[in-house]
Amino acid sequence: MIDIKLIRENPETVRENIKKKFQPGKLALVDRAIELDAEIRRLKTNAEILRADRNRASKLIGGLMVSGRVKEAEEIKAQAAKSGEEIENLTRKEREASEELYAVMLKIPNIIHPSVPIGKDDSENVELTQFGTKRKFDFEIPYHVDIMEKYGGIDLESARRVAGNGFYYLLGDIALLHSAVITYARDFMVKKGFTYVVPPFMIRSAVAGGVMSFEESDAMMYKVEGEDLYLVGTSEHSMIGRYTDTIIDGETLPHTLTSYSPCFRKEKGAHGIEERGVYRIHQFEKQEMIVICRPEDSMEWYDRLWRHTIDLFLGLNIPVRTLECCSGDLADLKVKSCDVEAWSPRQNKYFEVGSCSNLGDAQSRRLKIRADMAGGKFFPHTLNNTAAAPPRMLIALLENNLNGDMSLTVPVPLRPFLGGRETIYPKNNIGKA
Repeated sequence: MIDIKLIRENPETVRENIKKKFQPGKLALVDRAIELDAEIRRLKTNAEILRADRNRASKLIGGLMVSGRVKEAEEIKAQAAKSGEEIENLTRKEREASEELYAVMLKIPNIIHPSVPIGKDDSENVELTQFGTKRKFDFEIPYHVDIMEKYGGIDLESARRVAGNGFYYLLGDIALLHSAVITYARDFMVKKGFTYVVPPFMIRSAVAGGVMSFEESDAMMYKVEGEDLYLVGTSEHSMIGRYTDTIIDGETLPHTLTSYSPCFRKEKGAHGIEERGVYRIHQFEKQEMIVICRPEDSMEWYDRLWRHTIDLFLGLNIPVRTLECCSGDLADLKVKSCDVEAWSPRQNKYFEVGSCSNLGDAQSRRLKIRADMAGGKFFPHTLNNTAAAPPRMLIALLENNLNGDMSLTVPVPLRPFLGGRETIYPKNNIGKA
């Protein structure tokens, strides 16, 4: 949510931003916001004038009663009572207009950073940089579910019976790899100075509406029937929600946090074979990065965050690239965002494994998160980034570390979490351990 002062003083800036995001249907929201803002200020001024008149009348009534001028006092009392009714009416109208303005403001996109490329949709996202060396394979890499099945490491059929499509059982060494990735990502971020947090995995609607748009939450989140609770789509939601309606000591910023959570998403729509298996699912686990910082520091932190993910993946022998989201692909609360994509040697292309976002002060304004320093109070900026989100990233891990005999070379950073093993083998590889 942007500052109403910006709309009031620079409406063309807001309109131009909406055009850059290719959302012409939202241009009328700017005019409505200006109208409501003016109406609220008019109602507030009129109510204040009436309150001042009523206060003066109250003082006058006492003097008239003492001097015996009862009739005049009663007339002024009647007028004061009428003013009270009008004040209540103005206050009610101001409250209604404020509620409508808030609803309108929630729909107006955040101002994008000047460096964001202009484009209509994800087809116009821009590759920034590739990292790592793509390994050359002299054998055909199987579909990721087939690899996992060779290890006795996945059971999709039982998961369908238990929970439906989009769920899975991971078993044995594949399950251990999954846990190893999460543990390694946690330790990796702690070594970077981030504080480890395990947050609530459900949030109230007020928090959901504060961290993301209604359209996003409706498309992503599962609601708990009969409760004002939603399952988190990512731990960012409850992590930012922790600061709701608080004043942070500005001298303690930045707050750098890394959080673990299961994540639950609707993932509507049909998808191709490569997006089945454990690629696009309703339940997964993730290690996240969260930063709350001073506004002037947020772009520096944005660059630090996605670079952390690059370093983490390169340590697992997975080549990656960064892909900057264009204006039309940028969610409304975001100032700037890029995807981190891992190399799939099977598909001979990159696929998304994480996303880094700078949301400016949008979430802080929605959730009334403020910071206080000698120069006064301000809305801090919030950022988030994926450290690791298996089991999707297991696809890249398996493909890039697979050997011709279908054994898997365990990346060095994961070996301590798999009993020191350097290689793991398929179930039908007799005599191997």
